Amino acid sequence: MMGLVGAVASGPITSAASWGGAEHPWVFTLPVAATAGAGVVAVYLQKREARRDAVQAQGLRYLAEHLDGLHYTQFEYAVRDLLYRDGCRDARQVGRGGDQGADVKATDPQGRRWVIQCKHRKDGVRGSAVGAPDLYVLNGTGRQVHGGDVLVMLTNGRFSKPALEFAESQSLHLVDRQLLAQWASSSRPLWELLGSVPPPRKSTLLS
Repeated sequence: MMGLVGAVASGPITSAASWGGAEHPWVFTLPVAATAGAGVVAVYLQKREARRDAVQAQGLRYLAEHLDGLHYTQFEYAVRDLLYRDGCRDARQVGRGGDQGADVKATDPQGRRWVIQCKHRKDGVRGSAVGAPDLYVLNGTGRQVHGGDVLVMLTNGRFSKPALEFAESQSLHLVDRQLLAQWASSSRPLWELLGSVPPPRKSTLLS
């Protein structure tokens, strides 16, 4: 008896659903439209956030004294953010134990791959000079391991004379306190300040 009731009851419901679909076919398109609409909204929000980040990055400035007070890891993030400001949208901080001489990696708008090692000095230019031995690892791994086109040793302090000589002999770029302050407090990208960087190449992301 219950089976008969169930069978009878199911008839009108199915018919009603079929009738409703035939009479109002838009009912079945609502879930699809809602999902598509949510996707469009999500893409719009992502693009708006990216535009906002880009606008904020364009105004990024640091004073040398501010950089002096940072922890060395924060210093690396500040360098990353400055590269992002300059248009390196894949700039990332990678410094940690076993980083093989790379603290920040980035690809500039011309497709050149940057590998930067950072040496933070709490006492700024009064701190110990960055010496040639500090450049050896970067020189040995920057191109072979990290695939860099532009290898940079960057400090808020100074470099020793042997470091300057070694960097010149190996085509390494040095950013001392004076050049760092000029870069961080202006809107000019680092490659314009350095000069003698490799020619543009096809834009690719770092591996």
